[in-house]
Amino acid sequence: MPIMRQISKKARIGCKVKIGPFTIIHDNVVIEDNTVIESHCVIGYPTPLAGNKPLVIGHGSHIRSHSIFYEGSCFGAELSTGHAVIVRENCTAGEGLQIGTHADIQGDCRIGDYVKTHSEVHIAKESTIGNFVYLSPRVQFTNDPYPPSFVCEGITIKDMTVVATGALLLPGITIGLGCFVGAGSVVRTDLPDLHCAQGNPARVFARVDQFFNPKHKLAFPWIHNFRKKYPLKSYPLMQETLEQIYTRLEQIKRSVTCRKCHSLT
Repeated sequence: MPIMRQISKKARIGCKVKIGPFTIIHDNVVIEDNTVIESHCVIGYPTPLAGNKPLVIGHGSHIRSHSIFYEGSCFGAELSTGHAVIVRENCTAGEGLQIGTHADIQGDCRIGDYVKTHSEVHIAKESTIGNFVYLSPRVQFTNDPYPPSFVCEGITIKDMTVVATGALLLPGITIGLGCFVGAGSVVRTDLPDLHCAQGNPARVFARVDQFFNPKHKLAFPWIHNFRKKYPLKSYPLMQETLEQIYTRLEQIKRSVTCRKCHSLT
């Protein structure tokens, strides 16, 4: 029995690409070498919002079944998804992006390298996410401060920030470099670099270097706890980002020390 699938002759498909049954590949699509696209996917869904830009899927990617990718987005090498993922138009992402099952990325988003998003994460339109950001299950971005309206205020999350399960991020906020947001938090205002916040509304409770889990003996920087989960080729960028974090941390410590000295004089 022939495999039922629909692949446009206009699509540009690289070497050793595997496409599962009942998948549709539209015209305006580039799929690079050694990519796997499982069954029941829609790749390059047409939309005028894409401005005729193609959907580009980087080499070595793996898109699991029942996922939909609109045209106009561009993904670096080794994109990996769970099942039933939706990604809208005009998104760009670096290497090694992981998108969890039932996750939803809206249009016009900018995502860095080696970002991990887990199941049922919703990333709102016009969001910006840095390198090595870690979004736990059911993290929700919002972008409309006066719903329903035509106002769109995207969220910015800087490098190596962790957002724990079920956090709600309100429109227009910036979460700084290397931050940690606790589970179930509602983040209403900007968070400064290298701080931990928790609650509704989320409030800063510690600097990241003061955050320690005595039960599991885990401490900042969190990425060392599962460094082996990242590919070796990511290590130079990881080290560069960590050096930026340590430099910024020393600046913050000096600032706190200066304020204490001034208060004593």
